[in-house]
Amino acid sequence: MSKSLDYENLNENVKECQYAVRGELYLRASELQKEGKKIIFTNVGNPHALGQKPLTFPRQVVALCQAPFLLDDPNVGLFFPADAIAKVKHYISLTSGGLGAYSDSRGLPGIRKEVAEFIERRDGYPSDPELIFLTGGASIGVMQILQSIIRGAHDGILVPVPQYPLYSATISLLGGSLVPYFLEETANWGLDIGNLRQSVAQARSQGITVRAMVIINPGNPTGQCLSEANLKEILNFCYQNNVVLLGDEVYQQNIYQDERPFISARKVLMDMGPPISKEVELVSFHTVSKGYWGECGQRGGYFEMTNISPRTVEEIYKISSIALSPNVPAQIFMGLMVNPPKPGDISYDQYNRESKGILESLRKRAHIMTDGFNSCRNVVCNFTEGAMYSFPQIRLPPKAIEAAKNAGKVPDVFYCLKLLEATGISTVPGSGFGQKEGVFHLRTTILPAEEDMPAIMDSFKKFNDEFMEQYEDYRGYSRM
Repeated sequence: MSKSLDYENLNENVKECQYAVRGELYLRASELQKEGKKIIFTNVGNPHALGQKPLTFPRQVVALCQAPFLLDDPNVGLFFPADAIAKVKHYISLTSGGLGAYSDSRGLPGIRKEVAEFIERRDGYPSDPELIFLTGGASIGVMQILQSIIRGAHDGILVPVPQYPLYSATISLLGGSLVPYFLEETANWGLDIGNLRQSVAQARSQGITVRAMVIINPGNPTGQCLSEANLKEILNFCYQNNVVLLGDEVYQQNIYQDERPFISARKVLMDMGPPISKEVELVSFHTVSKGYWGECGQRGGYFEMTNISPRTVEEIYKISSIALSPNVPAQIFMGLMVNPPKPGDISYDQYNRESKGILESLRKRAHIMTDGFNSCRNVVCNFTEGAMYSFPQIRLPPKAIEAAKNAGKVPDVFYCLKLLEATGISTVPGSGFGQKEGVFHLRTTILPAEEDMPAIMDSFKKFNDEFMEQYEDYRGYSRM
């Protein structure tokens, strides 16, 4: 008798859904780890798993919020600084029964107010706490918004390619259509508005209504930062085409150069003034998982809505209400991220030292990794301007492509599996993010410890050069 959860009876959208970051390479790496091989998991932006230490102050505050009975201990001041204790009392007072009680489905009002104040300081324009929803990581927020937008296969979402597979997987799961727009690798992964218009025209010719556009800034997996001029072009495009802009800005703290600082889509939109600033629908996402916090396991995030109709906000609230409440400790992490220790606070110097140390080290690692890739045969790599990833192009010789075909593998999957077996470095093939036909990449995080990075890059170079030697018909296969 056929059962509902037999494979052949599953929702076809579930079967179509692919998520390369935890795909074939990750599963093989996990098997090798069980067999005793040392694996360096660079497949996912997971800072603490690769040795990044948590910031002291937020952990002190959340630890004490979790165990509020310690506030009654006369020795509490020996273990927790006074400003941490004050924060604990503040956050507990915002709840209706401590961390074990549900909050409002949008998150605690007091923390949403702190997020709104952070946005106003960052952008120079007021933000409404009623239009901010706290979520279980930014991914949940993205999924909720896409669920609200996608009505069926004829609804298209513009997604940058290479893209983060959260988008392709969710669009597939919801039965929508992904409309790719290609970033230009030779222009440091820049966005070409002409290409964007072509993508929309092609989608419309296939009967697809383009309803939303995703930007990831700084980029994942590509690491580029969008300029203010580029953001203006994008917002003009959304205005002209009546498209909602989804601004994935989770890496806004991760900037490794001074030429292109992070500028939020919302600030650029407001700077442009009416009618655009009053008309373009924008949803912006942020998280505690990235930046110098790296608190991936805490699952704290938010989204903010701009120019979204009140009735739509009510419907999105209904979707949030199905899960009753976002994780309350994660909400407190978010409050602490947007309202950290200030100059003059007892904990400020330590917080500042820790956060600056992490960012400075990440900047160095971005350079070590980019330089390392560019020193390898048949590998070219743009500098990681922001985010947490390097996305080198691997120029595979025809014999390697043929060997991959014979093994029943996509060429960059074949290369990444060989890399994993030889070195223990677990990456993600570029095909998992989308790439131009006949072009191959891999994505790796820049998160391994700074002191380990030279040895990792040496290991990669040794593998790569031996691989190229094996599959090239002659030495000096063209790098360009």
